[in-house]
Amino acid sequence: MPLQNIQNIVLVLSGKGGVGKSSITTQLALTLSLQGHSVGVLDIDLTGPSIPRFFGIEGAKVRQAPGGWIPVTVHDAQPLPQHGTTNGHAAHKDVGALSCMSLGFILASRSDAVIWRGPKKTAMVRQFLTDVLWPRLDFLLIDTPPGTSDEHISLLETLLKQTSSPTSPPNQLSGAVVVTTPQAISISDVKKELNFCRKTGIRVLGVVENMAGFVCPNCSECTNVFSKGGGEVMARDFEVPFLGSVPIDPAFVQLIEEGTRPVYPEGTVIEGEDMSAAKSEANGTGNELLVDKYRSCSLCPLFDGIVSTLVADIRSRNQ
Repeated sequence: MPLQNIQNIVLVLSGKGGVGKSSITTQLALTLSLQGHSVGVLDIDLTGPSIPRFFGIEGAKVRQAPGGWIPVTVHDAQPLPQHGTTNGHAAHKDVGALSCMSLGFILASRSDAVIWRGPKKTAMVRQFLTDVLWPRLDFLLIDTPPGTSDEHISLLETLLKQTSSPTSPPNQLSGAVVVTTPQAISISDVKKELNFCRKTGIRVLGVVENMAGFVCPNCSECTNVFSKGGGEVMARDFEVPFLGSVPIDPAFVQLIEEGTRPVYPEGTVIEGEDMSAAKSEANGTGNELLVDKYRSCSLCPLFDGIVSTLVADIRSRNQ
């Protein structure tokens, strides 16, 4: 069974669309890889598969193999170029391998609409969980669609069945990271997702408050466009961990859209790191890995802390 190669499975959930689940999933995966873990990303948002775009591999296609599909490789395990002390990640050992699977790799065209009824969606989700030939992974992140729909029910039924096998690693289904934005309307919907986790027995690893502020690309000041703190209050009310607030960073958007390494004005300091130091880094050849360029992003040190907390929590539970 393909899932037997996976040590830990983490769901990324939200009760509302547009809160940045795929963005959070992408940055969790990149940070896990930077910390040396082998990572897979499974995109089961069938009507809006965006993971191929986030990782810059839209033109890739999955390959058939005896017994299933081979996921698309984003990068193999390898050492990264040493860029001084960029975000403190230069001291890390080799990055872990990263691979992805998404319906976006199977569709003939990026603009094709997926107009499927529930049974076909559930069958596709089950196929993704049983027919993808993942390599050995420390973590599999599953990017889900918003809400609590057919895909979620099929996902959990299949996961709970497969991870309860005597041959599966202990506590293989580690839990869920729940994403919200600070606005009251988002928090109201995400509360339903937390209740969904309670009813289905899925452990909530923590809440991430996304879009909590906007980092000005000119002066580096962070403005709370959508307010801030609602996610932390919700986490406290539901007695689940609060993992942190993530601001909107135009430099990260530019990294994803244009593939350019983030650059910040002088004096930009995030989590004690001087982000403007990236200006003195080598300009590169244009062939740098996404995970390398992400080290120069202001969000990288934030996610380094979030991921370290998640990994420590999962390991303590597995001991």
